[in-house]
Amino acid sequence: MKKIIIFCLVFLLVSLFSITSCQKGPEEADLVIINGQVITVDQAVPEAEAVAIRDGIIIAVGKTKEINHYISDRTEVIDLQGKTLIPGFIDSHAHFMGIGRSKLTIDLRDCQSWEEIVEKVKQAVAQAQPGEWILGRGWHQEKWDRIPQPNINGLPFHHQLSAVSPENPVLLTHASGHSSIANARAMELAGITAETPDPDGGEIVRDKQGKPIGVFRETAQSLIRRVYAQHQAKKTPEEREQELRKIVLLAAEECLAKGVTCVHDAGVSLETIDLYKRMVDEQQLNLRLYVMVTESNDRLAQRLNEYRLEGYQDHHLTVRAIKRFIDGALGAHGAWLLEPYVDLPASTGLNTTPIEVLRQTALLAIENDWQLCIHAIGDRANREVLNLYEEVFKTHPEKKDLRWRIEHAQHLDPTDIHRFARLGVIASMQGIHCISDGPWVLKRLGPKRAEEGAYVWRKLIDSGAVICNGTDAPVEDVDPIRSFYASVTRRLKDGSLFYPEERMTREEALRSYTLNGAYASFQEKILGSITPGKLADLVVLSQNILTCPEDKILQTKVLMTFVGGKRVYKKKD
Repeated sequence: MKKIIIFCLVFLLVSLFSITSCQKGPEEADLVIINGQVITVDQAVPEAEAVAIRDGIIIAVGKTKEINHYISDRTEVIDLQGKTLIPGFIDSHAHFMGIGRSKLTIDLRDCQSWEEIVEKVKQAVAQAQPGEWILGRGWHQEKWDRIPQPNINGLPFHHQLSAVSPENPVLLTHASGHSSIANARAMELAGITAETPDPDGGEIVRDKQGKPIGVFRETAQSLIRRVYAQHQAKKTPEEREQELRKIVLLAAEECLAKGVTCVHDAGVSLETIDLYKRMVDEQQLNLRLYVMVTESNDRLAQRLNEYRLEGYQDHHLTVRAIKRFIDGALGAHGAWLLEPYVDLPASTGLNTTPIEVLRQTALLAIENDWQLCIHAIGDRANREVLNLYEEVFKTHPEKKDLRWRIEHAQHLDPTDIHRFARLGVIASMQGIHCISDGPWVLKRLGPKRAEEGAYVWRKLIDSGAVICNGTDAPVEDVDPIRSFYASVTRRLKDGSLFYPEERMTREEALRSYTLNGAYASFQEKILGSITPGKLADLVVLSQNILTCPEDKILQTKVLMTFVGGKRVYKKKD
């Protein structure tokens, strides 16, 4: 009997141990965020209250009482007290180095007149060293409260600028980046005269006597920029490296403070990628970059696959896309149109890169399994890119899920809208451009073309196309809240609505800034939603942008930003 009792006790203990092992408690979390309004952008569980994170990965999403089981003595716990948690914003089209450089140059975005710009340059000259270049960016002649005199199509002559800076070369870039104003000293250093020919895809704006007024459109900007590059080349490699690192850190700081955890960097050199890689290796870059390469076809052919990176250093750096331009910007009359500009009847814009060159790029991309992203703003430019994509896709029917993109896709002919979904082409658009450009789009295109094809988000979405969102920073502020607001309201500064029937819903706009951005970079399995198994890139907002009153959206503040479960920004009280 004793043996039977002992056997039963041993059997019971073994059984209890086995049951306990099979019913192991939840995994301990490094970080738990509770008591929030969690917008997951995951259709399976669209809303929750809390999130558990371990080793930079989301391990659970649910009610606070459920997620509390993941808390141990070593777990950091953040109580949101009702604040909103969303996936990290993905800016699907920005110029990362440009964001950093904008912190070191004159910001001209808010200037209301040419005279105000001249005054800002005058102040900068007073602080500059003799011969030092004065750089600025952000001016837009359509936003000035008065037309400068004299002018060519609203563009100023350089004389006032040259008067306040006779010895320092000045280069002021348009908000779009597609034209620039230079002073006499800069033009002198570049050897620009009335006899200087226009380069292919560009224009030196001239007066009636053929003399340059100081404005350089599209590729003509390179005539001045290469002189500035020569000036920069005089610095030691150490000085250049230090300056570039500072630019990267300033850009990252600005993005993270705005809740942007991943940037699709829209066109950089191989050397810039080398810099990013060094800084990622040194753990100096605490956000994610999806990089598009901009180089000549010859250089791409030689070195393309040498630079391919996917998920490098815990997904901080991915390089698998090529960036090209087919036209310029509407504001600078550089967008390539099917019909002439209403306010410049002699012009249909500029084709900045020959179609044959783009065809060679496209073949390189598809044969080497690289994504291709082509800047196209005008309706003619978009049609030509769609035609090119369709042609190249037919040469390789075995290639699937290419996710090639058109960057901007701002102005479309109605007959081309459905082609995005049919071809699987992603429309990489920037919501903020709609309300920023809206006041003068009709001046350029007229009401019919504007209504039918300007920023047609609704038409594209309803046709089945994927839209990813962004800012084109530093063209606009990298702030995603402003671009989200523009996407859901299309409300201009004067309170009027720019073809409101094309608005996105709030859910669509948030998806365009999160999961669609992840999809557009082949990263939807690891980014873009608050889903177990994905990287813990998260943003805490002061209010719920899906439910707050429309007129309160712009009051939303980013309180905290997390990348891989690590808090990389916290708003100061």
